[in-house]
Amino acid sequence: MELRIDRQAMVPVVQQIVDAMVSWIRQGEVPPETRLPSVRHIARLNLLSQSSVVEACERLVAQGVLASRPGSGFFVAASAPVVSDARDLPRFEGAESMHMGLAENPSGELMLGCGGLPESWRETDDLSYAIRQVARTDMAGLFNYSTPLGLLALRQQILKRLKALNIEAHESRILTTTGASQGLDLIVRTLLKPGDCVVVESPGFSQLFDLLRLHGLRMLEVPRTAQGPDTQVLEHLLIQHRPRALFINSYHHNPTGSCVTPEVAQQVLHLSKVYDVLVIEDDVYADMHKGPGTRLAALDDEGRVIYVGSFSKTLSSSLRVGFVVASAGLIARLAEVKMISSMGGSRFCESVLASLLATGAYRKLVQRQRQRLSVDRTAALQLLEDAEWEVFGKPCGGLFIWARSPMCDYAQLRAQARRFGVLLSSPTAFSPTGAAHDWQRINVAYACDPRARRFFQATASDRPKAF
Repeated sequence: MELRIDRQAMVPVVQQIVDAMVSWIRQGEVPPETRLPSVRHIARLNLLSQSSVVEACERLVAQGVLASRPGSGFFVAASAPVVSDARDLPRFEGAESMHMGLAENPSGELMLGCGGLPESWRETDDLSYAIRQVARTDMAGLFNYSTPLGLLALRQQILKRLKALNIEAHESRILTTTGASQGLDLIVRTLLKPGDCVVVESPGFSQLFDLLRLHGLRMLEVPRTAQGPDTQVLEHLLIQHRPRALFINSYHHNPTGSCVTPEVAQQVLHLSKVYDVLVIEDDVYADMHKGPGTRLAALDDEGRVIYVGSFSKTLSSSLRVGFVVASAGLIARLAEVKMISSMGGSRFCESVLASLLATGAYRKLVQRQRQRLSVDRTAALQLLEDAEWEVFGKPCGGLFIWARSPMCDYAQLRAQARRFGVLLSSPTAFSPTGAAHDWQRINVAYACDPRARRFFQATASDRPKAF
């Protein structure tokens, strides 16, 4: 029983043993009542301590996966616990729930289009230290709401980060939010009304589409190219429909991974001025970008760009801290809506993040993430090239690659993926209208998993051969 334990991963070794044993039982279709190799044998084969193997087995006994017989060792349980198939779980067809880790995945399939980093990538030491530090030094942070604009210490740290992006701001122009999602919701609630037209990129972020539908807004699609939105189509939409706002991903667009070029950024900002359109710049993947770059907010000198950021993608989805940068007057309006709708943010979460930013721990964390993503991105692009998948540009950072298989039938591709324990994105997930497409969002942090490798290789070997 080879378990393939990764001693560099942040997941505890005992939990890795548990996961590996469950995978061994399920993928190998090991029949009930099968006796496991001895603890000593498993430990020696995998260079593990016997105590770790015993603890993992005891956990699996508690879960009903294994049975323990004194003097005889551990056996596969006679009746394994009933687990619902992920295909039977209710979900919003247009949302990314399964692919962002928002829904449980009891089947254990690899969510190749997941919207975040794997749990095994999460680093706990600095975060745990910051949590303990806040608990010792800021008792108010344990019990009270944050201020309407957000914790001053955090806004000051965000201000420093904005300056590094050449975005001019002031503490009074920054509002902290419960993730970027709340920031977008506050903007929509405050500035738009049912029936208004807005422009969105296609393909794009499905949860944004759901939010806009929820508020009764009409969406106009502008195609996303490898350089950013198609500005010719954008201008046509602005002339014909006079929309109120444009929602745009500047860096490492979700789902294509592309970045807006400086030329396109200038054109978009020019069009926003000519046709009097607000631009909501969603830059939640900013910290996954290495090197210089052009943000619309950095070019804006008329207050037309509302900038939205977040720390959830890199640090923790549970902390849920984001922010909005806009004019002082608009920030005051957004803060009022924020207090009415949610009574403010979590002072505790904001204090923890402020501590990580102030000590430099967060900066070092994202540096390590960017380096690791870079290695996996290169490997993933090579895998796709070897399998002759078509790639939408070659992203230089971020989480995503947008690609499609030579295997045109989605049902066939999906079935092939599931044979290797891989779950693909819905073909309608990234369209504002719910139109089906044959492109897949591939998270580079998952693409090098052995299951994904076998899947990509199979799509190449299953193609008809030319004679």
